[in-house]
Order: sequence, then structure tokens, then C-alpha cells
Amino acid sequence: MTQHAIALVDVNNFYVSCERVFNPRLEGRPVVVLSNNDGCAISRSEEAKAIGVRMAQPWFQLRDLASQHGIVAQSSNYALYADMSNRVMTILAGLGRDQEIYSIDECFLDLSGMRSAELDHHARHIRYTIRQWTGLPTCVGIGSTKTLAKLANHIAKKNPELHGVCNLNAMTAEEREGWFDRLAVGEAWGVGPRLASRLGTLGITTVRGLQQADAALLLREHFSVTLQKTVRELNGIRCLELEDTSEPRKQIVSSRSFGYYVTDLKQLREAVTQYTARAAEKLRRQGSVAGMLSVYIHNSPHNTREIHHASGLTVALQQPTGDTLRLVNAALHGLECIYQPGISYQKAGIVLFDIAPKVLQQGDLFASGDGRRESLMAAIDKINARMGSATLRSAGEGIEKLWKMRSGNKSPAYTTRWNEVIRVNA
Repeated sequence: MTQHAIALVDVNNFYVSCERVFNPRLEGRPVVVLSNNDGCAISRSEEAKAIGVRMAQPWFQLRDLASQHGIVAQSSNYALYADMSNRVMTILAGLGRDQEIYSIDECFLDLSGMRSAELDHHARHIRYTIRQWTGLPTCVGIGSTKTLAKLANHIAKKNPELHGVCNLNAMTAEEREGWFDRLAVGEAWGVGPRLASRLGTLGITTVRGLQQADAALLLREHFSVTLQKTVRELNGIRCLELEDTSEPRKQIVSSRSFGYYVTDLKQLREAVTQYTARAAEKLRRQGSVAGMLSVYIHNSPHNTREIHHASGLTVALQQPTGDTLRLVNAALHGLECIYQPGISYQKAGIVLFDIAPKVLQQGDLFASGDGRRESLMAAIDKINARMGSATLRSAGEGIEKLWKMRSGNKSPAYTTRWNEVIRVNA
């Protein structure tokens, strides 16, 4: 017998796992990957979780624990993680009828048409293929809806005896209810801590309790239509379809905290130029143009020597564009209007909005040279895609970049820069 089947494939501890692929000495050791400026733990190995490292825990709080247990801390290497994610998603695209990339390390696959026994075998094949071709460990959850697939993935991840695969479609109703009775309601997709607390006041504390709730009456009276869909999905009624294409972003944000306080306008200009260039690349990648841009700067709210200062300015562009140089000129104009000498700035950023598809834009009768500029941007994007991000860049981004964020333990760009590829000596 066949039924609708959705699989959620999730790479375990993704950032840490990417680091381990190229550095096997990290296997079996407590490892954390830190956020920008080596601030907080944003990915933890199972060994690090076991000794009490919490998600988003500041690194300075972990130094004693790290010394005691030999925790290895890695700086974020986003270029590596993005490339490894692309490899995983490309492989998964060939292992299901339809695909929805949900996040950098998660992907829904439509496996409808397979029998229950075939699903188990195919799930194990997915895990083996990803591990063999990329070195990354995964878990696979299967259910008749996206919400059930997400829940099944959670069960697979938290129960080692399942060997990384949980197929709810192959279970009896009693077996599924047994699992749902043991899961707190907050484990259901879309039910956060606040919502779980509100549900608890109604006596709904487990996933099983939520599954049994009257979606049409009780939940509509107290909650939103989104939770009604969750209840229906838990009961096998499809409310959320796979999205085979992601919606273009309505806003694109590019910002970073500086590694050190910055007071010099020249360094701020370099940072804003770089952030704008990265945002422009993302804009062109989705085939869009932006009609407005905001730039902002602020000092640290924790700097007791200064009054907290934050400034921002929105600049309307004369013509919507995806041209890096035009966007940079607008961002720098805004920066110079809001900059104040003597302030120790901690962070800068830009936001592109009023975003629309480029193909729908009306041309400018008085514009000149647009074709050449578009060709220039396309050539830059092509070279950077092949040779590595920022291989070609504006001189305004600077060379030394004293302001750049701290990343003292960053691994090489093993897969995106030729000069950092692993070399094996004969």
C-alpha cells in the first residue's frame, strides 16, 4: 500500500560536521562553532552538548569549561558551510520527486508512491549517499505531512536506537501515539516556548494532546489559523505543500559587528562598501533590483564610557538598480550624513528594500551605458562565483580592513579557494 510521504533530511550539527569533514581529528571531541567575532556558540557537537554547552552561550563564559574538557572552538567559516550545503542539496534533488530547501541544512523531499518498506530502504540510502559523497551525517524523518516529517526527524535525531531514520508512515496508530505522548508540545513544528506555555494552561502539554485538540473550535477561539493547520497536519491532513521555488527576498540585510571599535570615517566607508557589495550580489542572484537603501551605524550599548548612539538614513534611488557601484555611492552618501566624529562605532549595516524583479522594471529614457554596466556586473559575479567571493571587488572595500570581525580560529576555505585546497603529499 502506498500513501503520501514527505521526508525531512537534516544534517546533524551542520557547522561542526562541516569542520570535521576536513579535520578528522575533531571526531569524538567536544567542538563548538562560534558566531561573528567569536562571540557565541552557534553549533555544538554532541560531546559539547553533553558537558553542558548551551546554544548561543557566550564564549567568554565557556573558557573554564573549555579548559577543563578540551573544547575546540572554531570561528565561523560561512563560505565553507554554504558550499557544503549546496553539494548536499544538489545530491538530494536527485533522490526525491520534488524538493523544498528549508534551510542551509534541512530539505523536504516528496517520496510519495513508495511502499513503507521501500521508504525505510530509501531513507537509509539517502543517509549513506550523503555520508559517502560529502562526509556529512544526516537524519531522515518521514511522515504523510511536512509537520509529521519534521517531528519524525526530531525523533530520529534524539533516539540513537533508530539509527538516524524514523518513518511514521510505517508505524501503527498506537505506535505513533506512543511517541507523541512522550514528546512535549513545544517539539511540534511552529510551537515555540510562549505558545507551548499558553497551550499548557489549557492542559495541552504533549504533541499527542495537541493532535487530539479540536482545531475547529478550541484552537480557533484561542489561537491562530496557523496552529489549526499544525493540528490538522499532525492528524495526516495536508495543509502545507512543498514549495519548489523560494520566494525572492523582500529585504536584503548585510551587516557585521566590527572586531574593534571604529572611530575613523575611512574605515567605516570601507565596511559599508563591502557590506553593500555583498548585498548587491545577493540582489542580482535573485534577478532583482532595489529602489531604496538604508544605512545605519551604532556604538555598543555596553560601552559605559559613551552615551548609546545609533543613527540611520534611508536613501531613495533615482532608478531601481542592482549595480554595486550605484548602490555603494548611495550607501556612502547616507553614511557621511549620519557619521559623527568621536563615536566608537561597534557595528554598521545596510538594508536593500523596495525590491522588485528586474524584468518588470521600466527602462530609463535618459540612462546611458546601462548595458555595459550590466555586463560588468555579470562578469564580476561570474569570476567571483568561480574563483571565490571577493576575488574581484571595489577598491573602496580596502586592503588591510582593520575593522573586520575577529575570527581567530577560522578553518581554510577548503572547497571554494584553490590556494586553500587540502594538499596530500606523496
